Amino acid sequence: MPDAEGHPNVEEFDFQTVLKALSDPLRYHVIATLVRQPEDTERTCTSFGLPVGKSTRTHHFRILREAGLVRQVDRGNSRCARLRREDIERRFPGLLRLVAENAPLPVDGALPGEAGLPAA
Repeated sequence: MPDAEGHPNVEEFDFQTVLKALSDPLRYHVIATLVRQPEDTERTCTSFGLPVGKSTRTHHFRILREAGLVRQVDRGNSRCARLRREDIERRFPGLLRLVAENAPLPVDGALPGEAGLPAA
């Protein structure tokens, strides 16, 4: 049963839910960005520069959180996200390596689907 903030336990991670979460290019970008950063990296949701409004950004991070890909914590008036690297690796060994190997690198700050990068 997910905790009060909607984070599922590792045993509750569902492969189809994870794949669905990663199917969106913006969410894939978030995970690919976090997987390339040091293990304990925690970033505000706005720091990813997603080209969407606040409510859509909130929706994307809810999908990632409920899939078990990120853990979100409140930091003052913002929320931060941290990749659940150890949990993901335990449940789906090799998944994050595949994401890292298959994620397009940003070109001039472009996000997937924007000029300069193909949509994932």
